[in-house]
Amino acid sequence: MPSTENYIPRLQKHYVEKCLPELVKTFGYENTMEAPRIDKVVLNMGIGSNVTDSKKINSAFEALKVISGQKPIKTISKKAIAGFKLREGLPIGVKVTLRKQKMYEFIDRLVNIALPRVRDFRGLNVKSFDGNGNYAFGIKEHLIFPEINYEEVTDVWGMDVIISTTANNDEESLALLRGFNFPFGD
Repeated sequence: MPSTENYIPRLQKHYVEKCLPELVKTFGYENTMEAPRIDKVVLNMGIGSNVTDSKKINSAFEALKVISGQKPIKTISKKAIAGFKLREGLPIGVKVTLRKQKMYEFIDRLVNIALPRVRDFRGLNVKSFDGNGNYAFGIKEHLIFPEINYEEVTDVWGMDVIISTTANNDEESLALLRGFNFPFGD
């Protein structure tokens, strides 16, 4: 990503030039500021049963750092659960919140490069909206991202991707994400 201050990601230009006018026309907004936009993208990796191994959490930390281009934070358990051999205060995963330029760059790589690399991909589920215009889905293997070097991978991590929008309902959010060419299935 270029380090100039005037740099505008390709997907952000696409939103302003194509998606925004189409959303205003479709939903009849009086002002362009009423149109929904993507607010943030949250990436979350849980390490599952590997909570006692500190090398596993560091491996997930480095993988998410490479994928997002931003330093993630380690999530800590809030209470102990004996059945899972989990103590209070142990790291149980990593997460990162992307906004602005990094968010648009990540969505561009996700839609155009990573999702087409998923085996037997039939499209994203249209029913994964939360009712407030936010969309969440899971990825089974972090290896679909081209930034990951196969030779250095010791574990395959799954991850959750949550796309938070300013849409009021799921219909507006679906139209917004379709404008960004998200591959929804039937």
